[in-house]
This record gives sequence, structure tokens and C-alpha cells, in this order.
Amino acid sequence: MLVLEKSVIFAANSLLKKTYMESSKENNRLAALEAYLERSAAENAEFKRMHTDALREMQKMREFQAKTSLEIDKLRQAQAQTDKQIGGMSNNQGAETTEFFYNSFKYGDKKMFGEEFDEIFTEEKRKTKKGFEDEYDILLFNGRAVCVVEVKYKADTSDVQDVLRKERTFRANFPEHNDKKLYLALASKTFHRLTEKACKDNGIAIIKQVGNTVAIYDENMKVF
Repeated sequence: MLVLEKSVIFAANSLLKKTYMESSKENNRLAALEAYLERSAAENAEFKRMHTDALREMQKMREFQAKTSLEIDKLRQAQAQTDKQIGGMSNNQGAETTEFFYNSFKYGDKKMFGEEFDEIFTEEKRKTKKGFEDEYDILLFNGRAVCVVEVKYKADTSDVQDVLRKERTFRANFPEHNDKKLYLALASKTFHRLTEKACKDNGIAIIKQVGNTVAIYDENMKVF
């Protein structure tokens, strides 16, 4: 009977130990699960915070882009207005310069390269031939010769090529004057030294404003 009780007690103790060990393992698993869930919750909260911050930054960027686009539009409008004003000023300067030289020839000396011109026209426009479209600021005529005067507010070296082009377009657009000698001139209030040299090298007369009159330098002028 005593042996049986010892066996029962031993079995019970073994069961208790086993149950305790299993319970400990389960507790460890539960603790690990709880720790995992806590980490997941913390990571999820951090993710949500980062997501919220990212959305906030994106909204700021959208607002900044919208503001920048608005500022760019304002700058474009201001630039367009400035360009318009500058263009208007440039056109006014060009028109005033053309009028000055036109009146100087009309009411002053019309002699150039030994020719006495008796007719003068300004801003001559006519239906030009395709490929020969052009405009002529001042035209001087007599029965023997024609002088095409290109007018610039401030003459540049590149303007010399514009003047030379007049010879080709004028001959095409005014065939009734092809039997006449053709002279070319560049008139301006100011000339760069290299521009003057280019005119002389190409046989183009130089016409400058000197106070309220004009000075004509035609010693290198040639017939085109």
C-alpha cells in the first residue's frame, strides 16, 4: 500500500512538473507574442506617423508649386508687358529716326555721290515678289539713279548685310528702275567703328546725324 502511494505521488509530481514546464513554455510563447505585438504596434504607429508626415510634406510641396506657378505666370505677364513697352519704344525710336532723315533729305541737301536727287519717298511698301519681300525706309530718285537708304536708330555691323540685300530685292520689286544706277546707304544716329568700316568696304554710303543736320560720307560709295 505504501509503495502504491509513492508511485502515485511520483506520477503526480511528474505530471505537475510536466504541466509546469508546458505552462512555462506557453507563458514564454505568450510573452514573445505580446512583445511581437507591441513591436508591431509601435512600428505601425511609426509608419502611420511617417505616412502622415509624408502626406503633410506632399501638401506643402503642392502649395509651394501652386504658388511658384502663380509667381511664374506673374513674371511672364510682367515680361510680356515689358517686352511690349520696349518694342513700342523701339518702334517709336525707329519711326522718329526715319522721319528725321526723311525730313533732312526732303528739306535739305539731296546730293550724294555727285547725283542730285529730286524725288524722295519714305517707308515704301508694295506687293513684293515671293522670296524678295522687303521694306524700304527711304528712296531717292532722279532720271538716272536710285538710292536706297536703310535707317537704323543705332547701326550695327549686322545691318550692313540688310543693306546689301536691298540691292537684290529692289531690282526684283522695282523692275521699272533696272535701267538706273543703284546706290545704297545706311543712315543712323550712331555708328560703331567696325560698322563704318564694313560700310566703306562694301561701297555703302554712311549718313550720320550731326546736331539737327546730317553728314554724308560717300567717298567709298559705289554703283550696284
